[in-house]
Amino acid sequence: MSMWRPWEIWLGSRYLRSTHRRGFISFVAGISVVGLMLGVAVLIVVLSVMNGFERELRSRMLAVTSHATLMGLEGTLDDWQDARELALQTPGVTHAVPYIESQAMVARGARVLGVGLRGVNPDLEREATGLAERVVAGDFEQLRAGAWNVVVGATLAKELSLDLGDQLVLIVPEGSVTPEGVMPRMRRLTVAGVFDSGMYEFDRGLILMHLEDAARLLRMRGEVSGLRLALTEPLEAPALVREIAVALGGGYFISDWTRNHANFFQSIELTKGLLFIILSIIVGVAAFNIVSTLVMIVKEKSADIATLRTLGASPSSILTSFVTQGVLIGLVGTLAGVVLGVAMAWQVESIVAAIERLFDVQFLNAEVYFMSDLPATVLAEDVWQVAGVAFALCALATVYPAWRAARMQPAEVLRHD
Repeated sequence: MSMWRPWEIWLGSRYLRSTHRRGFISFVAGISVVGLMLGVAVLIVVLSVMNGFERELRSRMLAVTSHATLMGLEGTLDDWQDARELALQTPGVTHAVPYIESQAMVARGARVLGVGLRGVNPDLEREATGLAERVVAGDFEQLRAGAWNVVVGATLAKELSLDLGDQLVLIVPEGSVTPEGVMPRMRRLTVAGVFDSGMYEFDRGLILMHLEDAARLLRMRGEVSGLRLALTEPLEAPALVREIAVALGGGYFISDWTRNHANFFQSIELTKGLLFIILSIIVGVAAFNIVSTLVMIVKEKSADIATLRTLGASPSSILTSFVTQGVLIGLVGTLAGVVLGVAMAWQVESIVAAIERLFDVQFLNAEVYFMSDLPATVLAEDVWQVAGVAFALCALATVYPAWRAARMQPAEVLRHD
């Protein structure tokens, strides 16, 4: 026996390697380790996928939507130049971009679809957001005043069979008075570009045109719908846009990305919490397999325990020996689960893609989940939390078998042996 470790620890580890009854104890201990490893790995992978889904969704949303918006109470912003200048002077604001927004319909042949119309300044839009960088066909700079060109989402282009240079009819809700009555305002537009944001909601329902063209179409004279703000720290959007509105004297309608998509992100956090609880129960079941393992060891080694007690071993020494066994199982299973879980989380996109190709299935429908891939982000705090919970459950599982072994009376055991 090595002299650098106490005999209780040596004894506990030796019992786990028991070869009695053809190694059945070692086999059961191995099953406990494997069960704990799989439980920890699955929990880490699921939490990483939820983290990656939330982070990817947030980044894609912020590429096509503003961090915050400042709008007039009547739906238009008249003094937007002054508001823009003040916003740009506010620390934390990097860009303030005027925009015009309205609901509309587009028609091509017999197909008519509802879309969101957004009038933008191409130069300012390229600086403020990443949407201009997501143009996959055509040129964002083709949005010139008076050209009546538009950039459409990739999904919308696919549904309407649109190519560069094709034309479509835009119908806006504002009507025009004619001798035949009030008629919806329509305009024929030319497709100058196609963007792919990776977000079905925008790729299917958003078209971009020049700010001046949108103003002419909607009969807006110098005013805009509002200002879209880009911030250094998007998480500070609620406080920062409120500060700007107050500095302007109030009378503005403000919003931000956390408010516009609050329910969605809250549902992700709720789902993540519930999954952690449910999968922790699975880890708990695997951890409490240690109870049955240690109870079997106590029963098999009862004669050894009685002999040790007769030779002068204290109850605390027996307790330490059996606690060591549970701790070793928990430590090995938890560490193996962490390694396996992190490795799987890093490769989950490749694994899912391979499974989809092999079985010709699709796990995520972009029309429902906003994206079709399955990203994963491993957070150190999640790994520590999972490992801590798993190890704590394993340590808790050792209490009863170790206590039972420590209370064993040598005389009773030897008399019935």
